[in-house]
Amino acid sequence: MHNFPEALLLPNRLALPAEIAYLRDKYPMPQWRAHANYGELAAFWLQIHDALREQGRVLQQATLDFREGRSDATRFQRYFMPRLGQYLQHLEGHHHIEDAHYFPRFRGLDPRMVYGFDLLENDHEIIHDALLGTADSARTFRQDLARGHNAARHSADTYADTADRLLALLEQHLGDEEELVIPGVLEHSERPLR
Repeated sequence: MHNFPEALLLPNRLALPAEIAYLRDKYPMPQWRAHANYGELAAFWLQIHDALREQGRVLQQATLDFREGRSDATRFQRYFMPRLGQYLQHLEGHHHIEDAHYFPRFRGLDPRMVYGFDLLENDHEIIHDALLGTADSARTFRQDLARGHNAARHSADTYADTADRLLALLEQHLGDEEELVIPGVLEHSERPLR
């Protein structure tokens, strides 16, 4: 693995530089779906990313509703906890498949892709740490929900902070990943990735 500059690390990154996302200008996002090499894999990849974004937003809204008194503790816990578990498992599973299967294949397509996919794999480690922090704060939150509203109030705030951090990291990562993956698919087709 590389020693990435601080500015490229996920918590600090605002966008991928052009030398990493070197196909971005050749294949701008508005033209992706019309390209001849845009197929099932590219569509599925974007669909999974959209689902992860939506799941995160739904959980964020549910937490906000609880914090602002629009949802009582019992209803919130019944709705929220199973969905949080599904979301965290979905995220971990998706990253595992990418690291084990797809990223190595992308690296083999063009040596210029290696650094970008190494960076994305490093993102996964950062996201994993944030995910663990979110899961820990969710456990504390669940325990405090059983103790009563006052105890739950503080841990709801702590959970919301850790979950919001995870979502911010994930949003940046997913967008950056799409700027490498989809143009890579358009350039090289989906065949070598299957």
